[in-house]
Amino acid sequence: MASYSSEERAGVYRAIRERRDVRSGFSPDALPQELLLRLLASAHQAPSVGLMQPWRFVVIQSRAIREKVFDIFQDASSQEHKTYAGERAELYSRLTLQGILTAPLNLCVVCDDESSQGHSLGRHTMPETALYSAVCAIQNLWLAARAEGVGLGWVSILDTERVKSVLNVPPAMKFVGYFCMGFVESFAAEPELERVGWERRLRLEDVLRSETFDQPWGALQP
Repeated sequence: MASYSSEERAGVYRAIRERRDVRSGFSPDALPQELLLRLLASAHQAPSVGLMQPWRFVVIQSRAIREKVFDIFQDASSQEHKTYAGERAELYSRLTLQGILTAPLNLCVVCDDESSQGHSLGRHTMPETALYSAVCAIQNLWLAARAEGVGLGWVSILDTERVKSVLNVPPAMKFVGYFCMGFVESFAAEPELERVGWERRLRLEDVLRSETFDQPWGALQP
């Protein structure tokens, strides 16, 4: 069999289990370039439809650029906050939703879904698989970062077109995600949104179906 050793498997599952969306507690120390390139190489190893590898990574260390993105976040967060009321609005105000300026490095991932790379294999019926491929690269990066003690936080409260303009991303490219990234002293035992009571985690059996979507898991079991 080509399976890993029990110790190697444990390491893989540990990285999956302990991956966190980190937005606070960043060290100001820069990531060594060798480490950064190793993490990005892991992302670049992700599966992609037709081997098109549509992801493009914009590494951002400039304080001036990060301040512009932070301003975009503040505008978007202010608007989102208004959609909540009462206890939910109060809880929203206490959440840490970004580390744009406190993390030493930001990363923007965009998708070149019109690239001829891959010769359109697999995209005729599902063109959105190019975008899914870029998300697979992000997950690779997230797990590799966790194994290296590097925190990665997805900042989704942004006007993506404004961010693209700040970063000079070609209009045709799709914005996928913006991340704060850096060393952290520790990783939380559970996701922040779960810890503060924003939402409860679903059980595995809550999302499983048997054979067809209308058959609950176990319905066909003896």
